[in-house]
Amino acid sequence: MKRLTLTACAGLLAVAMATPSSAADLPRPAYKAPLYSPTVFSWSGFYIGLNGGYGWGNSNWTNVLGTTGDFKTTGYLFGGTLGYNLQTGSFVWGLETDLDWSNIKGTSTAGLYCGLAGLLAGCETRNTWLGTARGRIGYAFDRWLPYVTGGLAYGGIKMTPPAIFGVGETKTKLGWALGAGVEYAFMGAWSVKVEYLFADLGTAQCSASNCFVATDVKFNTNLIRAGLNYRF
Repeated sequence: MKRLTLTACAGLLAVAMATPSSAADLPRPAYKAPLYSPTVFSWSGFYIGLNGGYGWGNSNWTNVLGTTGDFKTTGYLFGGTLGYNLQTGSFVWGLETDLDWSNIKGTSTAGLYCGLAGLLAGCETRNTWLGTARGRIGYAFDRWLPYVTGGLAYGGIKMTPPAIFGVGETKTKLGWALGAGVEYAFMGAWSVKVEYLFADLGTAQCSASNCFVATDVKFNTNLIRAGLNYRF
């Protein structure tokens, strides 16, 4: 019995001594670095900004005395922008409105009406302010956003005949705008854009009391604008 007990103790001791060696031979678990997922940029949210640029287009005066033909208008504009974007996948859907001070103007001495007083002054068309309310559809390439845009345009048209014919008149007109652009986001919440718009305010009428005879005045313009926006 004593010999059996000694034999059992010796066996347990041998097993205990062998266990650390066996454990050392087991393969160590492989270490896996956590996967890195880069932050996906999103255009969604409200934004506010400034815009400014240059405009060039055409105007036309027509009444019972004849027509001036189309004459050129040019000038600058500057103002503010407010908008909202919603991104779904790579598509970005937006609404944008802006309101600008404008000095796009032109003068004509052509035609019977303006030509009679050509030595004094011509017929002047001046866009005094311009606003738009448009939808935007863009396709995002991360921080780059090319887009098309279209909607309403509205603004003031100041019509001034030669001084001997009247004092002129200013009307607010509603029309349409259509264009395209590209925007780039940087430094977190900031973005810059460049866009082209064609805006047509249709025809305003200067009354006979202000322009000698009732006169239809057409105005449209091409715009190249740059903008700086802050998203929040």
